[in-house]
Amino acid sequence: MDQPDQLSVEHSAIDGIRVVTVRGEIDHTVKDTLSEALLSSDSATYPRTVVDLSGVTFMDSSGISVFISAYQAVSDTEGWLRIAGAQESVLRILQIVGMDTLISCHPTVEQALNA
Repeated sequence: MDQPDQLSVEHSAIDGIRVVTVRGEIDHTVKDTLSEALLSSDSATYPRTVVDLSGVTFMDSSGISVFISAYQAVSDTEGWLRIAGAQESVLRILQIVGMDTLISCHPTVEQALNA
């Protein structure tokens, strides 16, 4: 059952910063997958994380709660969480709920890495 909107998550590291690339739709059916990706044991190894949302076409409140949990987890380790490449519809949701004031949002992964 391979759906085009199914969530896919890839991990990489650039200069000691974890980059989590997310594609698909973020809703209640995939929030556990997203949560595991952001709160994995890599969080201790790489307390600084950039989440690339350029491939995310939809996000509801489930995604917001996962990002808040991830933000709190990295803040506890004196790390940080940044969002990169959010499409306009996803960025609008982040702005409406004020997430962009908590987690900095950047147009590209490169800008998020160098912020």
